[in-house]
Amino acid sequence: MKIHTNITIFGGTGDLTFRKLLPALYTMYLTKKLPKDSRIVIIGRRDYDSDSYRLLAEEWVDKFTRLPYTKEDFSKFSKLLAYFRMDLSNQQDYQRLNEYFSQDDITSHIFYLAVAPRFFTVIADGLETVCGACHGKVIIEKPFGENLEAAEKLNQQLERHFGSEQIYRIDHYLGKEMVRNIQAIRFTNPIFTDVWNSRYIESVQISALEDVGVETRGGYYDASGALKDMVQNHLFQILSIVAMERPEVFNSTQMHQEQLNVLRSLRPASEASIEDTLVLGQYEGYREEPLVSPDSSTETFAGLRLFIDNERWSGTPFYIRTGKKTGTRQMEVSIVFRRSMPEVEPDILTIKIQPTEGVYLQFNIKRPGDTEEIIPTKMDFCQNCNIIHQLNTPEAYERLLTACIAGERSWFSQWDQIEISWNYIEQLKQLFKEKNLPVYPYAQGIHGPKEAEEFLEKAGHRWIE
Repeated sequence: MKIHTNITIFGGTGDLTFRKLLPALYTMYLTKKLPKDSRIVIIGRRDYDSDSYRLLAEEWVDKFTRLPYTKEDFSKFSKLLAYFRMDLSNQQDYQRLNEYFSQDDITSHIFYLAVAPRFFTVIADGLETVCGACHGKVIIEKPFGENLEAAEKLNQQLERHFGSEQIYRIDHYLGKEMVRNIQAIRFTNPIFTDVWNSRYIESVQISALEDVGVETRGGYYDASGALKDMVQNHLFQILSIVAMERPEVFNSTQMHQEQLNVLRSLRPASEASIEDTLVLGQYEGYREEPLVSPDSSTETFAGLRLFIDNERWSGTPFYIRTGKKTGTRQMEVSIVFRRSMPEVEPDILTIKIQPTEGVYLQFNIKRPGDTEEIIPTKMDFCQNCNIIHQLNTPEAYERLLTACIAGERSWFSQWDQIEISWNYIEQLKQLFKEKNLPVYPYAQGIHGPKEAEEFLEKAGHRWIE
């Protein structure tokens, strides 16, 4: 049997596979984005066979698919699914996997490691016994290591097995429609292109707020915190996309280099500046969450004030905030323009990433009537309010899986970006610890500790709500 693309999912009975990967692959099948003669091999330890796994998968696809589910479509899609039971830590099982694969003529391998990072190198070692695996692509999920040292070791081991160009570090935020739209909004509209610099922009804000707590992730989260869980990867990636120079060509190499230049230009914090750079908080009740230490000082909120020391952004602060149990779910980027007069409100361009997807523009007009009063007004475009747009817009995992199949690396995190981001965050945490700064408590349902508001007020700014 000839298999064009063999997609192997390690961790095929986990939440990520059921909620995201299978629905994405189902939609890719319906929209003909899966190559012809593809197969999806599900790896797991549970006692399923292919038929019983397909029945289980059907429930999740029905619940989470973006496009309409039908039994007929799923029946056709399910023929691509095969279940292979094995123990990831048993090297002999990889010999069985090799025998299973060798029955077919496989043109291309993609290995998706939907498992905890501690299994990454275990799987890589095992795949050395699988013919052709070293030439395949491997997709890994964050966290890319638990700290800089662990991340470096993990990267070296994976590159030894697969080579740097075959590793796809997935950050699903980079697959979101409005993150992808940032460049279109900026570079195709002269009204923004020509003012995208510190002369016209007073500040940039990136917010990622969640209404939920740590839920079942207490053990993982208590060892990482908001800085490592959100800032070091997702939000630094978004920052680099907002702030980058326009590439001469929009390909993976030049986009990567321009993003890297931004991260390299981040102004290092110092002992003297750390209090004006970082504020941390923890929601009340966090220490009672399952698997969380009763005396934990892990932050569930982080606010940062950063500067990019280059010609374009000299003097413009970039504010980042992320937090759990904040009473709202929102991710957005706000560009706050300098005021034309002190007494008027600033123009604000907000790119809404989730759950609302769209663009919001606040600007000034004269109040209607017999008055000269200037008031702010707004234009608001909601992309995902339109059912046609919803149906035509791929989910992040669809987009990124399709890109991996095509060998398109532009929207995947590269190792040097990750290394710089890890190093920057670890330096911040070390300075914070040495200065013995507090992690402020905040009530559930508010946008973080009051000190995060004061943090901006000292600089004459405020968070955009």
